[in-house]
Amino acid sequence: MTDTTTPLTVRFARRPRRGLLLGLSAPRVVCLALALAILIPALFTTGAIGAAITLPVWGGLIAAVFIRVGGRVAVEAAPTAAHYLLRRVTGQTRYRVRPGKPRPAGTLALPGDAAAVRFLTDGEGGPAILHDPHAQTLTVAGIVSHPAYVLLSSDEQARRVHAWGRALAAVAGSGTGTRLQILELTLPDAGRGITGWWDSHRVSADGTFAAVAYEELMRTCVVGTASHRTLIALSLDLRKSRHWIRQTGRGLQGAVAFLRQEMASLEAGMRAAELCVGTWLDESDLAATLRTAYDPGFGLQDPPPTANLATAGPVAVDEHWDHLRHDTAYSAVLWVSEWPRVGAPTFFLHALVFQPGIRKTLSLTMEPVAVDAAMRDIRKAKVEYATEAAQKAKIGAIADLSDSVEREDVADRERALIAGHADIRFTGLLTITAPTREELEGAVAEVSRAAIQCGCETRRLNGQQARAFTAGALPLARKLH
Repeated sequence: MTDTTTPLTVRFARRPRRGLLLGLSAPRVVCLALALAILIPALFTTGAIGAAITLPVWGGLIAAVFIRVGGRVAVEAAPTAAHYLLRRVTGQTRYRVRPGKPRPAGTLALPGDAAAVRFLTDGEGGPAILHDPHAQTLTVAGIVSHPAYVLLSSDEQARRVHAWGRALAAVAGSGTGTRLQILELTLPDAGRGITGWWDSHRVSADGTFAAVAYEELMRTCVVGTASHRTLIALSLDLRKSRHWIRQTGRGLQGAVAFLRQEMASLEAGMRAAELCVGTWLDESDLAATLRTAYDPGFGLQDPPPTANLATAGPVAVDEHWDHLRHDTAYSAVLWVSEWPRVGAPTFFLHALVFQPGIRKTLSLTMEPVAVDAAMRDIRKAKVEYATEAAQKAKIGAIADLSDSVEREDVADRERALIAGHADIRFTGLLTITAPTREELEGAVAEVSRAAIQCGCETRRLNGQQARAFTAGALPLARKLH
């Protein structure tokens, strides 16, 4: 019987490009104002000669407003570049383990601002809980098992998508500032799982046609095999959930008790979507996950060595403008700057996730927004769009079609909130890892093409590779500012 049900499609809103004046951001407006403040007095005092003399200054300011560097306007990319140069001059882009100076007990051996993260254990054999004293968060990670979604019928796919949406709405409705991170790890392997099973289960000296054809198929396809692992990280904001924490206790003990309740609630919501948290990562599992991210060869050892969180970090890290070198590999992080703006099936990332031969991690960090905060943001956006339209009409500027599309997207958000759905702020990051720099650049080009096939646009996070790697490759549910 043929399934004639219309497949479920999704469409993402265009990334807002609202500005301070006529669509221009505040830095661009200030830069233009400075250019005019230099050009106009020069014209009135010394005429064309003064304008020519000051051309390098006001011309450079105007160029910085309109010239794009790495997908960003130059004046908006300048703070990131200045921050990177400052860190490079002060030696903050290099990290080396110092065995002679052990770290404080209970802290992670991670570089950068993640070095302050502490770890707790939730009882004997319980999950490892990470406490960030600066961001005031508690984080726990788990392994998610799920069936083959693409092979399901359209009705079943729609049911599970709706159930997952209800789970996110429940997280947003709690008002605890809970942040979720989904990581899909793709690890190229040699197909040992398939060939090993065949070697142990086949009949000795089996020369039948089926056996010969199966062995030939394995030899042909084993080159492009890969193993996939899905993780979910749950981060609890201790400041926003103070009221609920007081009901379960005081201090970290009460926070951990409330975190257990959030974990149980999330598991219940995920079960409705046929998603199962197989196990929450304990200290050794989480340490192995962190260590493998920095040293890809760690997880390939058979059997893998034991790991602990006190030594799970990298041995050496060198941050460059557009990539990161760590231990035995090179990595680059891409930001998904645009998602499909036309109707796409819910499995639109299939070509990207299942691209063979490349070690990559797709991270989707979701931060549900409370309904009242979302409504305030929508009202603010409406006022800004109306003000911008009035400004353009006043000076006779032609309104762009993109402006009306963005206004329609805001109206769609409002309708979704009224219908009971959650408003989600989400960030997509792609971390690509390769053993050499040349292989890394080739892998980045392939992943970028695969993202375009999925209807997405990606941008390399120049000058932010270290923080982006921590946010995109590790199950810490951290924000990328």
